[in-house]
Amino acid sequence: MKKILVTVFQLSVTIGVLYWVYHDPTRRAQMVEAIRNAQYRWVGMGILAYVVVEIAAAFRWHVLLKVQKIHLSLPRLSGLFFIGMFYNQFLPGGTGGDIIKSYYLLKETPDKKAGALLAVVFDRFIGLVALVAITATLIALRYDFLSQKPETRNLLWLLLILLSASVTFLLATFVISGFKLLHSLPARFPGRDRLIEISAAYHLYAHHWRATLVAFVASVVAHLATFTTFLFAAYALGAPVPLVNFFAVMPIERTISALPISFAGIGLREKVLQIMLNGLCGVPEAKAILIGSLSFLIILVCCLPGAIVYLLYKPSGAVARVRLSEMEHEVVTLEHEIGEAE
Repeated sequence: MKKILVTVFQLSVTIGVLYWVYHDPTRRAQMVEAIRNAQYRWVGMGILAYVVVEIAAAFRWHVLLKVQKIHLSLPRLSGLFFIGMFYNQFLPGGTGGDIIKSYYLLKETPDKKAGALLAVVFDRFIGLVALVAITATLIALRYDFLSQKPETRNLLWLLLILLSASVTFLLATFVISGFKLLHSLPARFPGRDRLIEISAAYHLYAHHWRATLVAFVASVVAHLATFTTFLFAAYALGAPVPLVNFFAVMPIERTISALPISFAGIGLREKVLQIMLNGLCGVPEAKAILIGSLSFLIILVCCLPGAIVYLLYKPSGAVARVRLSEMEHEVVTLEHEIGEAE
């Protein structure tokens, strides 16, 4: 029941914000004109840029799996990765793909279930660390630029609050792990099992620091290539924003649209870019909104192969198709078992 309510809430927010940004008939007419005059070669460049995102992210996961001594064939590794990419875009919450990817990886590696799960957890974690590092750098370089208008300053402060929460979480996990405080936490402490997973991943990946550094660099490449995808969408719509200014805006969009309050960030993405690109870079509101929608469309096109892979994918073990709730139950059960074992 709780998940149904969350999904209804996300869909309601998505529909409400989309109506907010698209309801103006004058703005819609401007959008039609912008689409009519779009330079579609830049859309092709955007697709290529997002392919770089996928290659960098897949390579990162490959490196993290190798640390766990998990060696999958290229077809199976690529298949699981594309399934995860597809469902992270299409399932509410943004982590459904991780559940499906974890479930099938567990079936591929029945003798290394803990390592498989930790690789998926740390894959998401190292991506967060890289985004925090990029965000902090860009804010330090362009704070005055980002805070020059009241509306953009409000979004910047929201980003700083979320960034502070992320940094606090990262530091807390380091402290809890470093001082071995996990067993001091109550059994019902929220997120205890996940903290234990992260702690176990810390110890292993800190020991293999070279591989972790490579994974971090791959994460940075993936994030910057994502920013470039959006930049090329802007160029396609005739909004030649300087690269540094555009990249300074992107962490705000990426962070806010990742909040689990709308379906796949739809609506939030468009509204944030409308405020930031119009207020700071002089991009017409209609084009700023379209940049968000076109970028999301490019990402969806690049993730669609995951649906085909999912339909054709057959795990090494003879496993029948199961519902997402059953996959989630098995993954959560294993997380709890890892927590009890520590």
